[in-house]
Amino acid sequence: MPEAILDIFSYDFLARGLLVGLMVSVCAALLGVTLVLKRFAMIGDGLGHVGFGTLAVATAFGWTPLAVSLPVTILAAFFLLRLSEGGRIKGDAAIALVSASSLAIGIFVVSATTGMNTEVDSYLFGSILTLTREDVVLSVCLCVVVLVLFVVFYNRIFAMTFDESFARASGVPTGLYNSVLAALVAVTIVIGMRMMGALLISSLIIFPALATMQLGRRYLTVTIWSAVLAVFSFLLGYALALAFGTPTGASVVIINLAVFLILYLVTRVLGRG
Repeated sequence: MPEAILDIFSYDFLARGLLVGLMVSVCAALLGVTLVLKRFAMIGDGLGHVGFGTLAVATAFGWTPLAVSLPVTILAAFFLLRLSEGGRIKGDAAIALVSASSLAIGIFVVSATTGMNTEVDSYLFGSILTLTREDVVLSVCLCVVVLVLFVVFYNRIFAMTFDESFARASGVPTGLYNSVLAALVAVTIVIGMRMMGALLISSLIIFPALATMQLGRRYLTVTIWSAVLAVFSFLLGYALALAFGTPTGASVVIINLAVFLILYLVTRVLGRG
């Protein structure tokens, strides 16, 4: 394992993967606490499928993948938000509707044109080899934007998380801040999908938040520790993938799952004691 960690800094593509992975893990963990508390955690899974569909279509037609996927995924996040607020289609049903449709369209277009190839598979399952220097620069810049906006709007997001009706009555433009939150989630999903894959990217949103909620109830404390835990889990999962040649996304998810189960069991035992 120590040799695997040292290897990260020996190759440029491994260092690029580490940098993007850490940035995405922090962004996803910070946003994940709010999404879990608002019972909208599976939006990450839905947007991951949307991102895969658009990336697959862009690849099939020779377009720039991120330039196409980013705006489309943001629009899909707004669409999911409006569907849920409308009341006719609940949040989970809206996510399933958009998710399955996007995935089917992407697979259909790719199968009818270029066929499933290594690049398309990397979007579905994740691959550090797909990250170029340009991707890293763009990803880091977007992650910095996400972090800055989250900090700037922290008080508004906090108010909407626990009592959106009261926040609206207090004059907070909840529609605007919900849209900002949806856009931040969409950006994080698209960036992280290159590393984690469309099938596993939602785990970066869900697991750290659920794990730290076993330890505390204060929003700020849970949010900070969620980011810390996300960084720890990614580093350990990344090193595990390098040491044993396992997929990065799956390795990170397994570490997150193990940490969650440990904290869950420990808090239950201590609670009974």
